[in-house]
Amino acid sequence: RQMCIRDRRTIMRRATERSFNAITVDGDTSTSDMVVLFSTGIANHLRIDSPGASALRNFRNALEEVMIDLAHQVVRDGEGASKFVTVEVVGAESAKAAKRVGFAIANSPLVKTAVAGEDPNWGRIVMAIGKSGENVNRDRLQIRIGDTPVAKNGAAIPGYDEGSVAKYMKSQEIEIHVDLCIGRGTAIVWTCDLTHDYISINADYRS
Repeated sequence: RQMCIRDRRTIMRRATERSFNAITVDGDTSTSDMVVLFSTGIANHLRIDSPGASALRNFRNALEEVMIDLAHQVVRDGEGASKFVTVEVVGAESAKAAKRVGFAIANSPLVKTAVAGEDPNWGRIVMAIGKSGENVNRDRLQIRIGDTPVAKNGAAIPGYDEGSVAKYMKSQEIEIHVDLCIGRGTAIVWTCDLTHDYISINADYRS
């Protein structure tokens, strides 16, 4: 169905925010990094005047699904990447705050190298949360790695077995879940680990 340019931009912006704007390999960008959506507008359909129209529901969902898949491929293809990491943040003051916390974790060299070394060092996650600049309450903080809760109310859970989490860290797919417990903001950020190969590839990039 035909849409005006403004509507296409709105749909594209929403999908980009949840896909390509929710990934990071090393926190840097290229001068050629961009996302483009083409529409020929030649199909003979009724005009749609709202990006939120119910007739566009399937298109919006399909577009977002494709863009998330492509964004994931960028992360998985990161230089030297050996692990795909999902960082989910909930309970933040806002969605923007949750995303900033998520990126603080995902871009932290200490967190990324801990993942590469298969070290369940949740203290590094706490550090990254603290440097995000967002409002957090240490005494409410909850952290889960994979299916295992590791911290509650800002402290290690009694009886926490690091061995089981260390075993989980050997997986190629790692999930880090953080609950700030101060609001309703949520966000998901995807990243990868930081390995020796990353240094080798980028050090020799031009040679």
